[in-house]
Amino acid sequence: MADVKLRGVTKKFGRVVAVNRVTLDISDGEFFAILGPSGCGKTTLLRLIAGLEFPDEGEILIGGRVVNNLHPRDRDVAMVFQNYALYPHMRVFDNIAFPLMVRRRELGLDKEAIRRRVVEVARVLGIEGLLDRYPRELSGGQQQRVALARALVREPKVWLLDEPLSNLDAKLRVQMRAELKSLQRKFGVTTVYVTHDQGEAMSLADRIAVMNEGRVLQVGTPDDLYLKPLDIFVATFIGSPSTNIIPCNVVSVETLELECAGFNLKTGISLDPGILKLGDKVYLGVRPEHVEIRKSQDEGVTLKGKVTIIEPLGSQSIVTLSLGSESIRALTSRDLKVDVGEDVYIRIDVSKTLLYDAKTGKLLL
Repeated sequence: MADVKLRGVTKKFGRVVAVNRVTLDISDGEFFAILGPSGCGKTTLLRLIAGLEFPDEGEILIGGRVVNNLHPRDRDVAMVFQNYALYPHMRVFDNIAFPLMVRRRELGLDKEAIRRRVVEVARVLGIEGLLDRYPRELSGGQQQRVALARALVREPKVWLLDEPLSNLDAKLRVQMRAELKSLQRKFGVTTVYVTHDQGEAMSLADRIAVMNEGRVLQVGTPDDLYLKPLDIFVATFIGSPSTNIIPCNVVSVETLELECAGFNLKTGISLDPGILKLGDKVYLGVRPEHVEIRKSQDEGVTLKGKVTIIEPLGSQSIVTLSLGSESIRALTSRDLKVDVGEDVYIRIDVSKTLLYDAKTGKLLL
């Protein structure tokens, strides 16, 4: 196996900067996810690691070796594409065996050694009974397993996965997440996984890089990204439902008090001198699970709102409330019975809130 390092990597297509000075350190054996919206540069970054694109600036190192100008076959990586890219005229056995067949002399493998390796990896993936079929005779989940087997059979140093679950139905996608995680642990292969689905990234990855507009905004564990997003984009991209972002003005600095869209919020936070001053504009970040709805006004609960939308989610509901001129979402138990149009009281857990600079969008507190 091998580690992967990127040092100031930039890739341009004409005037478009698809990847903008990206620096990453991916450890040997790590499951590393690159997460971001469509068009953010994540697939281009994966293709740069694979050798399907070449950087305009910076260095890419695999196992300590600079690979900027190496052909994909010389990087010892294997890639699983979003559409699987199986050869329709080949049986499953031949699809899996293909990367070994084209390099059999280089790898020193005869036909029997190739057969054993194909059968072994097919058994691990539960597709040994499909080896005589053609791709058109397989379900989407079976095709996906064949694509994974073809990538694993050559025992690569790095496994590159480009949204490999996006073509599966929701139930199978969840099932395959667990299988992918188990496979990665079993083989111990360094894995770089690209996705726009934050649920996939959070459940699979040891660490995640969040990208937007060609830049890496934050790298951390799933807990790091969820509990301490370093800017507004990460805060709203990670988590479902996403973080409430409320514009506010600072009306007291000694113990921070905010005026937020027609309501005041006393945080009780004591600030170091110079961080904020009276009148500064900030954004308050509040996770929906830290917004509590109460039917009656209890001591210390002064915010009042109106229920505008209720979205049932099985054991929980997302309740959207109008609060002054802003809306705020709360994640509640289904046991809480409220109706659209009902006036309720709202408690925000200020100890769990985040504060962002209005100009830069960066985390202040």
